[in-house]
Amino acid sequence: MSELKNRYDFVFLFDVQDGNPNGDPDAGNLPRIDPETGQGIVTDVCLKRKIRNYVLISRPSDKGYDIFVKEKAVLNNLIAEAHQDEEVRSKNKAERTDAARKVMCRRFFDVRCFGAVMSTGENAGQVRGPVQLTFSRSVDPVVPLEHSITRMAVATPEEALEQEGDNRTMGRKSTIPYGLYVCRGFVSPSLALGERGTGMTAEDLELIWDSFMQMFEHDHSAARGLMSSRKLYIFRHASHLGNGSAHQLFDRIQIRRKEDSKPARSFSDYQVVVNRENMPGGIELMER
Repeated sequence: MSELKNRYDFVFLFDVQDGNPNGDPDAGNLPRIDPETGQGIVTDVCLKRKIRNYVLISRPSDKGYDIFVKEKAVLNNLIAEAHQDEEVRSKNKAERTDAARKVMCRRFFDVRCFGAVMSTGENAGQVRGPVQLTFSRSVDPVVPLEHSITRMAVATPEEALEQEGDNRTMGRKSTIPYGLYVCRGFVSPSLALGERGTGMTAEDLELIWDSFMQMFEHDHSAARGLMSSRKLYIFRHASHLGNGSAHQLFDRIQIRRKEDSKPARSFSDYQVVVNRENMPGGIELMER
C-alpha cells in the first residue's frame, strides 16, 4: 500500500431527473432546498452513505474494507470488538484508547477516510478523516413537486371494510423535475500520515474516485428517479500542504446554462467551462 502524499481538491457534478435526491425529514421528506435562493441541497452525509454502500459491494470480503457506519450496525459493539484485539489488550490502560483507534482505522474504510466519533462506549477516540465534502448545491433553483399516487390495495381487513371492497390507498411522492448539483471536496494527507494519522492510502483514494463515478449505478430506486454522476474534476497538488487555494481552483470550473429562455431538463442544457490557463505551479487538473 502506498502512502497518501499529495493534497487534492475536487469538484463533483451529478444530476437528478424526476426524483428526490435527498429528502428532508423535517419537511415531510420533500427535497432539501435553500429557502432564500431555491437551490437544491444534498448533504455530505447523503453522498458518504452512497460511497460506503459502493465500497461494501465492490470490496465485500477484502480485509480492511469493512464499513463502520452501515445499516443496522451497533457501533459500540464494533468498538468493543476492537478492544478485544490482542494489540489493544497488550497495552496498559493509558495506551488502549489510541491502540483501539489504530485497529478501527485498519479495519474500517470509512473510519480511515471520513473519520468517526468512537467515544460513545469503550473509548477508541475521535478520528478526523482526510476526505471531507461540502453540501452539494444545484446550479439553478429547483422546483419541489408533490404527486398523488394510488395503490390498488389496502394494508388491513379493517381498511377494506371501510372502503366496501374498493381497496385503494392514496399516497404522495416528492420529486424535482431536474437539478444539476455541484459538490466540492478536499483530501488532506496530513490527516492520513504519521503516528496520529488514519493510515488512508493512495489505493483508498482511488476507490473514493471510483465510488463517485459508480455509486448511483448501484443505488437506483423509484424515489430517487434518474441520478447520474456527470463529471469529477480533481486538482492534484505536488505537495502535502498544497500549491494553491482551494477556492481559487474551484472558481476555474464554471457551469452555465446554454439557454435562459427555458428551464433546464438535462445535463446537455448546461455548458461546463474549465479554465486551464495560468494554473499555479505544482497543480495538475485531472478529469473523470
